[in-house]
Amino acid sequence: MNEPWQIRVLYDGECPLCSREIRFLERRDRGLGRIQFEDLARPDFDPAAYGLDAERVMARIHGVLPDGSVVEGVEVFRRAYAAVGLGWLVAPTRWPGLRRLVDLAYRIFARNRLRWTGRASACDTGRCQIERSSSHASAASPRRTH
Repeated sequence: MNEPWQIRVLYDGECPLCSREIRFLERRDRGLGRIQFEDLARPDFDPAAYGLDAERVMARIHGVLPDGSVVEGVEVFRRAYAAVGLGWLVAPTRWPGLRRLVDLAYRIFARNRLRWTGRASACDTGRCQIERSSSHASAASPRRTH
């Protein structure tokens, strides 16, 4: 019997680093369903279902908790690692001084991840971001420039 899920990770399946991390977490979960994964690169992904828009969800990783609340950034990793029994590994990232440093490092990564993962054309404006599709006024389907 599967345990109830603890976090749903919204990730960019077109990001090679992100996908590698998700595969690692899937293996660690061992099919128990403690973590659910939702690829925001899928055409049917709707960020509005979580109270988010396409630009915000692409700006950094987000996680949805069973009560519907949303966490983002390093907190997603803290909770996901805890869900698969690796909470001890990320526990130091909660320490005040280290927390600020790790959060800053993640913000730098998130701001540049499209460039650093070979999708530099999405960063031509100096800030990596998605290109909004004019056919989807609600921004329900995030699109990236490649």
